[in-house]
Amino acid sequence: MATSLDSLADWRWALARDLVQLERFLADADVLAPAAAAVSQALRQRLVSDKLVVAFVAEFSRGKSELINAIFFADAGRRILPATPGRTTMCPVELSWDDDELPTLDLLPIETRASGTLAEWREKRDLWRRRQIDPDDVQALAQALAQVTQTRRVSREQAQALGLWSDDAEADNPPTAPDGQVEIPAWRHAIINYPHPLLQRGLVVIDTPGLNAIGTEPELTLGLLPSAHAALFVLGADTGVTRSDLEVWSHHLAGQGLDCFVVLNKVDTLADPLATPEEQAASVERQCLGAAQTLGIERARVFPVSARQALTARLAGDVRGLLQSRLPTLESALNADLLPRRQAVLAQAVVSGVQSILDYSTRRLRDQRRHNAELMLELRGLRGKSTGRVAQLLERVGRDDDEFERSSSRLLAMRTVHSRMHQNVLKSLSDERVREVMQGLQAALNSGWINMGARAAFARMCSTLQGHLETAIRANVEVFDMLQALFTQLNAEFGFTLGLTPVPDLGRFKHDLGLIESSYARYFGLMQTVRLGSTDIRSEQFQRMLGSKLQAVFETASREVEIWHQITNSQIDSQLRDRRRDFKRRKETLDRIQHATESLEQRLAEVETQDAQLMSLLDQAQRLAADLCARAEQGPALGGGA
Repeated sequence: MATSLDSLADWRWALARDLVQLERFLADADVLAPAAAAVSQALRQRLVSDKLVVAFVAEFSRGKSELINAIFFADAGRRILPATPGRTTMCPVELSWDDDELPTLDLLPIETRASGTLAEWREKRDLWRRRQIDPDDVQALAQALAQVTQTRRVSREQAQALGLWSDDAEADNPPTAPDGQVEIPAWRHAIINYPHPLLQRGLVVIDTPGLNAIGTEPELTLGLLPSAHAALFVLGADTGVTRSDLEVWSHHLAGQGLDCFVVLNKVDTLADPLATPEEQAASVERQCLGAAQTLGIERARVFPVSARQALTARLAGDVRGLLQSRLPTLESALNADLLPRRQAVLAQAVVSGVQSILDYSTRRLRDQRRHNAELMLELRGLRGKSTGRVAQLLERVGRDDDEFERSSSRLLAMRTVHSRMHQNVLKSLSDERVREVMQGLQAALNSGWINMGARAAFARMCSTLQGHLETAIRANVEVFDMLQALFTQLNAEFGFTLGLTPVPDLGRFKHDLGLIESSYARYFGLMQTVRLGSTDIRSEQFQRMLGSKLQAVFETASREVEIWHQITNSQIDSQLRDRRRDFKRRKETLDRIQHATESLEQRLAEVETQDAQLMSLLDQAQRLAADLCARAEQGPALGGGA
């Protein structure tokens, strides 16, 4: 995987360099449209910062942390993440690497559950508990990471105020000491900035606590997991798929669009000294088939593994033991499946983006060539003509210039109408629309979770938001139709080459709303409402998380509409600027010819040379774009070196 991630990173950086080369070439040729520059910048940022996020998901005591140790930390010479029997990881842990930061462990205190979403706290990392770590001191590193297992004791009232105790879901409550104190996690979230070779190459690992634990908050299941590209769902071979495992799978993984791998861990516990190797293999296979059938997935997605045996073998350099642990089979599957999928997604984005850049820029090149063609035709018509003819042409250019200024007035009026219609679209996509519908839902939730009113209010809210999107879609189409008609008229009357790019596809945001609705709707089932509604803080967290998700959808839709609006205006500005420059050049040319400051043939040769250069620029731009797209589609030699 390290080799493949290197190849993927080299490929991404090569594409980013090619984009810079294409952008500079177009800028030097003075044909880089502002919209093309914006597309290129966004695409380069995505290529440079792209991460591959893999989440490890399991209930308690399934060996999830040991599996992470076996895959990522065996080269440290010891167990790094705590993986002792019982509850270990008590909060979600993210492992990643940022070159701009020192190796650190950042811990978010559990008390912050009462004051803001995790997304908000990510913007306040200076307020987290930070501890620098020395990657070379494995003993100190292990001690530092052991803090993710820390707990603290509080009163039942304090636990309830933090949303960590429920009188209605006793089975999920944390342990209670003889003195009545409740044991809760000390931390809400942990981020480890660690220079592991795979993390340095863009891998991000999310280690989750048991998802059915009372400490789990909606931001984990509705925020972190959906952002992952793949999930490893860890089961215990000694327990099979328990009822708790099945609840985690059905509520948080199945049908959520994640690329899921099921790991049947602890297969070493199935070893039977009285059974033959064939019988033991058959026992493991039955467990895998049973897990696949229960979870409703293909048998090929279930991987029997012994994480402890794999870690022990790697620490001892025991190749045979490592193969017997079956971990290499899982790692090969991850390598063969995840990275090509990520490459395909990025390649599609690059090809689409480069085509947009080329479209914006070649339109400007073609406009310049058209102006040159008109000028060359005019100059050739002057051969053998008198100075009186040149004077007539100067008068004609003056009239054309006056007519152009009238077209400018038309464009200005059109812009005013466009701006007004554009604001109507943005109004339907504003944060105010989300706040309005959330108020209605909040009123229903605050009146008590276990009632049909909350479920109906949630359905009404989703329907209202879908309606706002429909309104924006219709208004956007009206803007497009209006501009299309005016552009056609202006092109015919004044010789512009105005053209519209397709309006943003806001329909996909309806799909995004539908996914949010389906994800959150399950929290209105009886058992989930009991858990979430038993404390005010959980209800507040749920509402904040839901509001944040909805606002993200509307803000993204609004931003795309705004970008389209800017692209349309920049095209008008560009053609107005080019047209004014063309008139100025025509006047200067005719003035020089009239006053014999240069020969007609000399000027004609200059324009012909400019046109040939534009032809060459267009060919070069198309070649650069074609080479870039070919590199993107070919992809890196994953698994075969850089």
